[in-house]
Amino acid sequence: MSTDLLKSYRELQERLDGLSQQMSDPKILSDAREMKRIGREHSRLQKVIKGMVAYRKSLDAYMEAKEIIAHSRDEELVTFARAELEGLVAEEEKRREELKVLLVPHDPDDDRPAIVEIRAGTGGEEATLFAADLFRMYSKFAERKGFKLEILTSNRTDLGGLKEVTFSLEAEGAFGAMRFEGGVHRVQRVPTTEASGRIHTSAASVAVLPEVEEVEVELNRDDLKVDVFRSSGPGGQSVNTTDSAVRLTHLPTGIVVQCQDERSQLKNKAKAMKVMLAKIQDLERQEREEELTAVRRSMVSTGDRSAKIRTYNFPQGRITDHRIGLTLYSLDRFMEGEIDDMLEALRVADTEERLKRGTLR
Repeated sequence: MSTDLLKSYRELQERLDGLSQQMSDPKILSDAREMKRIGREHSRLQKVIKGMVAYRKSLDAYMEAKEIIAHSRDEELVTFARAELEGLVAEEEKRREELKVLLVPHDPDDDRPAIVEIRAGTGGEEATLFAADLFRMYSKFAERKGFKLEILTSNRTDLGGLKEVTFSLEAEGAFGAMRFEGGVHRVQRVPTTEASGRIHTSAASVAVLPEVEEVEVELNRDDLKVDVFRSSGPGGQSVNTTDSAVRLTHLPTGIVVQCQDERSQLKNKAKAMKVMLAKIQDLERQEREEELTAVRRSMVSTGDRSAKIRTYNFPQGRITDHRIGLTLYSLDRFMEGEIDDMLEALRVADTEERLKRGTLR
């Protein structure tokens, strides 16, 4: 093990021992949220140390084989070492790459549940239908991953499209799984409303936010304006005879969130507050990221929602992610929620980008 790697190993082992001590501290044990955070970090460091040990073993085996080939007079042993060398080289390279990924700084938000917002963009009614298709795609993906999906607010059209929909994915790691979906998604297809068969281009925007708790965001209740009104459905018709719909406005930032899906005003307010908290923290996060130089920003994880990130071409059955230049010809399965290959490619690209920038510990 190299001197630098050995030093990192010792430092991480000391941190792991420190976390183990904290996990037995009565004060920590009585704080469920802090205990959960420390537990996640403890588990992550265990994986890193395990990766270091595996890499050290593979490197030692490789160096031992090289030593035998260079200096041993036992021809049978040398022949055996040469036969093993190719496999040992491949193993050492594999373990080294795995360790590089483990050493990339971890974003704690990746462990959180997610809040996802889909809005129809350019393209009229076809854009709302595409937004509904995206929602269905993510719903199928969530079902496959075992994420609990809850609609927080939605606005449907008469034809079954969605002007907008906001939903939560309640599962540990949901934000980490979905974080690269934020941006403008473009679709090219013949709309069901098009009689001449012409291909139209429409778009929908997706925002992915980590879910936060109220204690994590500084929120002055005096800065929050609450309005109640009657819910309405597609076409503007009333769907509730009481003022159960809730609109929250955060006066300092101008962020507006409204919810009308529940018949209970209290439930609507609770859902709206969940989205509001996530948006306030996301705004603060964006402001922090603006302080970084362009060089330090990853092409994949920039989070610029005005950027076109992906095109769904139905006539050719392909999906192209423009950030990494990846094209898949499996649109039917993709729209059924089988988006894992794309998400994994984006994760790998993001990791490689951060490695190039030298952001290893």
